This record gives sequence, C-alpha cells and structure tokens, in this order.
Amino acid sequence: MQNNGGNMNIQSVLKDVKYQGTVKDFDTDFVTDDSRKVRAGCVFVCSKGLTFDGHTFAAKALEIGAKLVVCERDMGLEDQIIVENSRQTYSLMCANLFGNPSRKMKMIGITGTNGKTTSAFLIKDLLEQQGKKVGLMGTVQNMIDQQIIPAKFTTPQPYELQALLAQMYKSGCEYVVMEVSSQALVQNRLYGITYDVAVFTNLTQDHLDYHKTMENYFDAKCILFENSRNIVVNTDDSYGKIVAQRYKDKNLITFSAKNDDADFTAKNINFTHNSVKFLMVGKGSINRVNFPMPGEYSVHNAMGAALACVALDIDESAAANALNNVKGVKGRCEILVKEPFTVICDYAHTGDGLENVLSSLRPFVQGRFMVLFGCAGERDKTKRIAMAEAVAKYADFVVLTSDNPRKEDPQSIIDSVKGYFEDKNIPYIAEVDRRKAINIALDMLQYNETLILCGKGHEDYQVLNGITVYLDEHEIVAKFMDKYNKGK
Repeated sequence: MQNNGGNMNIQSVLKDVKYQGTVKDFDTDFVTDDSRKVRAGCVFVCSKGLTFDGHTFAAKALEIGAKLVVCERDMGLEDQIIVENSRQTYSLMCANLFGNPSRKMKMIGITGTNGKTTSAFLIKDLLEQQGKKVGLMGTVQNMIDQQIIPAKFTTPQPYELQALLAQMYKSGCEYVVMEVSSQALVQNRLYGITYDVAVFTNLTQDHLDYHKTMENYFDAKCILFENSRNIVVNTDDSYGKIVAQRYKDKNLITFSAKNDDADFTAKNINFTHNSVKFLMVGKGSINRVNFPMPGEYSVHNAMGAALACVALDIDESAAANALNNVKGVKGRCEILVKEPFTVICDYAHTGDGLENVLSSLRPFVQGRFMVLFGCAGERDKTKRIAMAEAVAKYADFVVLTSDNPRKEDPQSIIDSVKGYFEDKNIPYIAEVDRRKAINIALDMLQYNETLILCGKGHEDYQVLNGITVYLDEHEIVAKFMDKYNKGK
C-alpha cells in the first residue's frame, strides 16, 4: 500500500520529530521499518524487534536506495538521523505521510481482555443508527462504512494503520472505532494518536507470554487512557476500579451491573437464552434496554458501547434505544443451528471468556451441553487449566481438540489438560484434528442437545506446525447439516 497523496517533502514527513543530524532535501512517498520492503527513494526506520534489530540493516538500506535511515544510535552513515525512540518516530512519520487522518475524525479506542470486538461492532452500529459514517478496525475485520477489508492484526502496524485511516477519511467517515491491543500500545503503533473516547472492558489473564506479568499487561492497557480525552470504564472489573481511580481527574464515565456508586448502573436484569433486558439507570435518567445478546457480559458490552456514544455527545436515550436494534457479531455467541439441536460458535479462548459464555448459556440448555475447545500453543500455558476449569464447571460432555498449536505438539497440549477431566470424572473424547473433532461432536448430537464450538469464532484458519491452513467452522457445520437434512 502506497501513500495515495504522492510524494511529500522529507521535512513535512519529519514534522514534530526531534532528531540529531542533517537531512538533505528530498521528496518521498514511503517510510518503512521492514527491511524486506526497502526500495529506492524511501526512508528506513531502524526499529528493534524481538528477533531482529533494524540497525544491522541500516547501511544496506542506503545501498538499496533509501534516502535516509532513522537510528537510535550513531551508525557512522552519511544519510542518517538519530532519534530517542525509533518506534515512536516511525508512527509519527507515517501519520505525517498520510496527512494525520486521525485528527480529522472522531477516534474511539476499546481495550481490555474480553469484549473488545463485540464492543467495537456495537459502537459502530449505534453510531450508524444515528446517521453517522463509521470506520472500524478490529480482530474480525476492518470496515470502511459497509466495505469489508480483511484484518491481519487486531491493531495494524503504523504504515498500514495510517493508510487505512486516510482511506476512511477519504471515504467520508466521521468516526473510527478501533480495538486496541496491548502489544500495539507497548510497541508504539498508535503513538501520536489522541482518542476522543477510550473504553475499558475488563482485564483477565492473557498474553503473559508477551507481557510476563499482569502488572505489565495492565500498564500496557493504560497507555491508551493517557492519550484519551474521555474514558468509559467497567467498574465491576477489579482493574476497572483502578483505572477509574487512576484517571479520576479526566472526563470519566463509570458503569456497573452491580454497584450504585457508578455513574450508570444496570437494574432489573432479566436473562433469556438469546437476550438480556435491563434498565440503564444514570444520575436522574432511566432507559429501558432489550439487548439481543445473552449473558451478564452482554450487559457490560451494551452499556460500555452506549456510554461511549454518550461521551461523543450522542443523546443518552437515543444510544440506549439503539441497543435494542443491534445486529449480532460473527463468532460471538453465534447460533449456527437452531433445530433439531443447537450449535453455537464463540471466540472464547481464555478461562474468563469461557466462564462468561458458558455460564450465560447453561441455564437455558435443555438437553446435554457439549463443549468443544482446545488451548493455543506457544502462548501463556498457565491459562490452560483455567480454561479446563471453566469448561468442567458447565459441560456435560467435553470434546478436546486443537486450537492454534503453532509449532507446539498438539497432542501434548491436549495431554496437559485432559487429566483435569479424568480427575473430575467428566466424560470427554480427544481428537487432535479439529475438523474431525467437530464432525464427531456433530454426529453425537441428539434432539434438544447443545454443542458450542469455542476458540475460533470468526477465524477461518488454524496454525499447524507454523503453517496457516484453512479451517472455517461455519462451513464445516453447514456441510454437516446439508448431509444431515438430506439423510432424513
């Protein structure tokens, strides 16, 4: 993807960048920190990653034809400048190259462990119901209004991020809703962007293979709030309480399904198998909500989305009423089959995520409740038992399989948790091949029973032995049901 605006003078690209050194005058249309993308006329930024230090490529970049290299230390090169933080500099330069599109639209960022995707889609939906044109960046997909653009990362790298923002602005978007990952925040992919609203959903154990500790993970999330004008916080979450206290001097809106001390509280909560009804009670206001997604976590997602809109000066009643008309989100408690049995697809891939979705469904399951799940490879292994515990708490029968084993042995992942079900005397089968496992589970289903496929959600792939292979659970279930109905 290239800068649609064409060439830009290097001094304009370096606006607001503090650097040492002399820069010759030239125009460029491309800035990169990826050594594989260096080409004649570009600027190469020497960033340090987990396995590669761009500084080792600085001289080579100039040989290929780069006009300038940006470094954190003196490389002894003629066409170099030195900056304090190359990642921050890279983000600023990319934003400048595309005309700083984020400053021309209302920016909404959502962070947390669970609920980011659903919240992002909800906010987009609520704003569109108010006649606004909205862009979305997230795990499932990116969207410009109704145009779908595949998403590689939850939060894109700086060049791709700014290019997409520029495309959104050019297409007439007034608002941009973004899922914001902790890795993106730590890596300064969003450096220089100021958010009009930041939403905090919750924080539970995840990504500790990267952040190492929950404190580091939480501090990474908080980077978003440092750069936001308004903050919307779920104070039913223990970390949400800390966010509310830490940023009490900012424009803050708190919400809760339990606590009257919050600015907005959900009252008279009534759950069904496919919805939740409640009153959203504020200081001097009451709005009735009939939200078409089940579970207590849906109350939090709904309130967070509505109040993000309120922070954007959308009428409170209009935002609350819009919750009644929202569409579902692919792979989030998505019903694939309704009868003669029920098949549900959900992205839940943490202990807390599984607890949320399974606890919300369990009271409404009439027959046997079957849960298919697996644990990801090469990631935080300590969360595997938490996942098993959540499944064991609600499942009548468990189908153990693979998620994304990556380069880890998938059978060893299964072996690391299957003993838990044996100790609890919970019936289970284990099948490494996820496609086979799904078909086995489907074939076992009887009238009025429920099967939930956990872990993949919207994803249409698996990573096996480091290779990405196609696997779409929606397609697998559809093919099974086609054969099932023909065999009646």
